[in-house]
Amino acid sequence: MPSSIQLVDKRSTPQSGSADEDILLRPFYFSDSAQLYLAVHESLKELKPWMSWATAEYTEMTAKEYITIARARWEEHTFYAFAVTRADQILGACTLSSIHPIYHFCNLGYWVRTSCHGQGIAGRAAKLVARFAFEHLGLIRVEIVIGIKNQPSIRVAEKIGAHDEGILLNRMVVGKSIYDAKMYSLLPSDFGLVARL
Repeated sequence: MPSSIQLVDKRSTPQSGSADEDILLRPFYFSDSAQLYLAVHESLKELKPWMSWATAEYTEMTAKEYITIARARWEEHTFYAFAVTRADQILGACTLSSIHPIYHFCNLGYWVRTSCHGQGIAGRAAKLVARFAFEHLGLIRVEIVIGIKNQPSIRVAEKIGAHDEGILLNRMVVGKSIYDAKMYSLLPSDFGLVARL
């Protein structure tokens, strides 16, 4: 059952030095649809250039349909969508998609609602989900493919130490637009793990 998976990241809050701030990653619940809709709607300006699904037509029903599909794909082991949460608030999402059953790699995607930018949440979530891919799915490589003009996402990949593997021409399609993309990767060794088949 996907609801039994939880990934927690605790870090010390710099201002106090002692308090812990948690982000919890878990599968989306059906009850998340209203919060997911609000997070997406708040962030449309930032999401729309890079996510085909981020349009003005995105509704709470769209969020419900996404959650239904995401939970079904989780059960099929073909797509893992994690809600990024803090104190039961949806902060964004982090996903593993395009899982290759022969070559044991996948794509990692992330987004964080606009009001939570600048807190390191996307990077923390990406690292948790990449580790999940290595420890629980047996993958040996996680790829992060980012449009070359998507500077916020590029900064996240660089801050978490993802390997910059260059530019891929015509690699991304968003709506009817074609973009070159930067390829980044994370490997089990980045987490002190050994790649195993």
